Amino acid sequence: MSASHRFSVRVYYEDTDFSGAVYHAAYLHFFERARTEFLRAEGIHHSELAKDGIAFAVRSMDIQFIRGATIDDLLVVDTAVLEVTGARLTLDQSIERGDELIVRAKVVVVAVKAGRAARLPKAVISAFSRGR
Repeated sequence: MSASHRFSVRVYYEDTDFSGAVYHAAYLHFFERARTEFLRAEGIHHSELAKDGIAFAVRSMDIQFIRGATIDDLLVVDTAVLEVTGARLTLDQSIERGDELIVRAKVVVVAVKAGRAARLPKAVISAFSRGR
């Protein structure tokens, strides 16, 4: 497992508000896409988990909006594991434009099955516990 995963995203018109800046909720979409690609890079696919009735839910997110991004900016979302337990995965995510930090978030995700909390799948614990 690499120390972190990087995912590029381009800002489109639909991501912006009336002032031309990225609307704050759009950053949540960028973070979500990056988490999905982070899992995919480790061989963990939402479609496979869904066959077992497992999905991920964001339990909490502490987010700091540091700078604004605008249309056509090329951003990079960095995702790294802070902690893995039997029930939760804590991630550090940041969005950068070049060398500028735009947004940073600490995200806690949990597994759910049939609408209730469940233990993280073994594949997730194994993938993100190596080398820690």
